[in-house]
Amino acid sequence: MTLASTGKRDETAEDAEGADTPIDVDVISSQTNTVLGQKMGTTTRAEMDRQVPAIAHHLNRLLREDLGAEDDSEVRSLQRRGTRLVDLTNRPTAETPAFGTYLYLRDVALLTRRLLWVYAERNGLDAP
Repeated sequence: MTLASTGKRDETAEDAEGADTPIDVDVISSQTNTVLGQKMGTTTRAEMDRQVPAIAHHLNRLLREDLGAEDDSEVRSLQRRGTRLVDLTNRPTAETPAFGTYLYLRDVALLTRRLLWVYAERNGLDAP
């Protein structure tokens, strides 16, 4: 299991659940692999709806870490995109077509993987 924590603590009350635990690279990597391995034609909407909160939570946790955005414009760009994705107003709703939810999950999983790689590199961990 690969774990690290930068000690940064800018969480809101909503995000406080699990905030004191370190980022678990293996768990996040596994969750993103699961999402990215799903096929639109064989994944139910209910399964996608169950995964949205977990994958968005992983992205949100990584967004609160010090990933070097002050010195890296690409990381800043990734963080801006991630902030938009985890915003509750941009998440899929019951009215969102299944394909929209599928695309959202893939977008969040791909961005989470990129930020997880940055996190691992900054903390001297094995790349996911």
